[in-house]
Amino acid sequence: MKKIALLSVEDSDADYKLVLHHLNKAGYEIYSEKVETAEDMRAALASRTWDMIISDYRMPQFSGLEAFEVLKETGFDIPFVIISGTIGEETAVKALLAGVHDYLMKDNLSRLAPAIERGIEDAKNRKIQHETLEALRRSEERYRLLFDINPLPMWVYDLDSLRFLAVNSAAIEHYGYSEEEFRNMTIKDIRQVEEIPKLLENLRKPLEQLDIPDEWVHRTKDGRLIVVEVTSHELIFDGKISRLVLVNDVTKRVQAEEELRKSEEQLRQSLKLESVGRLAGGIAHDFNNMLTAINGYSELTLRRLNDNDPLRSNIEEIKKAGERSAELTRQLLAFSRRQMLQAKILDINRIVSDTVLMLERLIGEDIELVTILDPQVASIEADPGQLGQVIMNLAVNSRDAMPNGGTITIETKNVLLDEAYAKQHIAVKPGPYVMLSVSDTGTGMDVKTQQQIFEPFFTTKEIGKGTGLGLSTVYGIVKQSNGNIWVYSEMDRGTVFKIYLPQVPEETEEQTEQTDTAGAFWGTETVLVVEDEDMVRNLTREVLESCGYTVIEARSGVDALAFSSKYPEKINLLITDLVMPQIGGRELAEKMTAAYPGILVLYTSGYTDDGIVRNGILAEDANFIQKPFTLDALAKKVRELLDSGAETSA
Repeated sequence: MKKIALLSVEDSDADYKLVLHHLNKAGYEIYSEKVETAEDMRAALASRTWDMIISDYRMPQFSGLEAFEVLKETGFDIPFVIISGTIGEETAVKALLAGVHDYLMKDNLSRLAPAIERGIEDAKNRKIQHETLEALRRSEERYRLLFDINPLPMWVYDLDSLRFLAVNSAAIEHYGYSEEEFRNMTIKDIRQVEEIPKLLENLRKPLEQLDIPDEWVHRTKDGRLIVVEVTSHELIFDGKISRLVLVNDVTKRVQAEEELRKSEEQLRQSLKLESVGRLAGGIAHDFNNMLTAINGYSELTLRRLNDNDPLRSNIEEIKKAGERSAELTRQLLAFSRRQMLQAKILDINRIVSDTVLMLERLIGEDIELVTILDPQVASIEADPGQLGQVIMNLAVNSRDAMPNGGTITIETKNVLLDEAYAKQHIAVKPGPYVMLSVSDTGTGMDVKTQQQIFEPFFTTKEIGKGTGLGLSTVYGIVKQSNGNIWVYSEMDRGTVFKIYLPQVPEETEEQTEQTDTAGAFWGTETVLVVEDEDMVRNLTREVLESCGYTVIEARSGVDALAFSSKYPEKINLLITDLVMPQIGGRELAEKMTAAYPGILVLYTSGYTDDGIVRNGILAEDANFIQKPFTLDALAKKVRELLDSGAETSA
């Protein structure tokens, strides 16, 4: 808890309390007084030491600038901040020129705590500098004493030769040069080459006319670059016109500000992708319902047309267009993290090796494909098909970035992401991960492109060369697998994508694919179909009736419960959409299985959101078919499910 003594020049109790509230939230323990007149302010200044003065700009009897004049009359060096609801730019500039530390608007006090911290820090630095310079003026002996023991780096240099004439212990320690080395150097030797012209220009001007940047970059003996603030004063040293320099190293502050800026940018990008993902998922869900009907009825119609029918080619083109559209919706669902992943415990090296066999035929002879696979890499939990798709998409992107050939390197290894890494990368949790990287020696990307590459339909390729969904699909699959993906790229030097997937416990055994046991698709059982989209419901009924099943249907969960309670025969299977008004598919299935023990359940959906995933829809015993589905896929899934139920009851 930081303590602060605050003097408030304010006529509004509400605004006074608002300021205290913001400072309490920022972690300050405050002693405060409120005054409204010049007389009260003078009395308060004489009564105790204050760390900060915050003044309203306009009051009935008093103004912020008048309050600042009272402060200057007393001679106290106290940071002074003006807060106003109406202050204009011209007035604000006038206040700053008068010496006010800062000004803030009452409707935006987010800068209040940082302004106070800077004011207090500046006051401390001014105090150090003031004491130092006063000592120098009092006596040469006193000057040398304070020069040597000052905690901030200081030096004196000759204005003609620019050579160091004296350095203090703090400068020697901070910059790494010995005193002798300093004396054989000029001030140009600790500057960056690009800053030297500005430095030389300043040396030709009087101090009061210097155009001094807020920050300079200095180089230490070991090559480190540090950001510093400097204060200069002219003096006669050993008979030479010289300058005394006081240095304040602000590298850590600048780095912290840069890290904060990067974190804020990452957060904005993450929120942007999340918003676009929700939109994409909603569009894909609705579109999948329509595609189920388009593709399904196209297939039904083709089955009823002979090979010579003049309409057959038209229907086949409709079906092809529907299938291409279904692929686009699958990519949108991957990006929005609303696809159904069949997660398994995997050896990632096996997935890479299997995918590389396909890639070698795809990427071309002018591109070398290199794999560096850690034989001790830990297991992960992911959908093997989707993980293979991630590798394929990244490799194809790398291929396209190397029109004249090059090298693609795919690497796996165990890594530990620590707290420091997590702080610099939003949404990352510290812990053990498996890293999968795909790098190339291609054209690379600029910073602006890197900020957009995961957005759906963003592409740098020419028209007709890509949909812009490849990397957005990768992003969605990785995120839905509880992983993270980062890109590092430089123009003309290549790109590397790094994917981090959580390790699973060593004792967990890898899961293998189950053998497909497809049988006959027809049957005579009774199936209840619950679907709020009429086209999808009608198509499902037609498909199942064509396979011999007795089908009853309902357009909502409420209707399904009411109808099933009166149905005289046994219902063997419930097929229900997951997302419906009033009663969703999960709740309906729970009520139906409780009322009719032994009934089987098959879920369908155009997507499933994160909440449904977390609630267990993807458990091994949850049966699911993704929209849009083919007629054979639906018939096969129904038959397999009914057969498995019969075996269990037997």
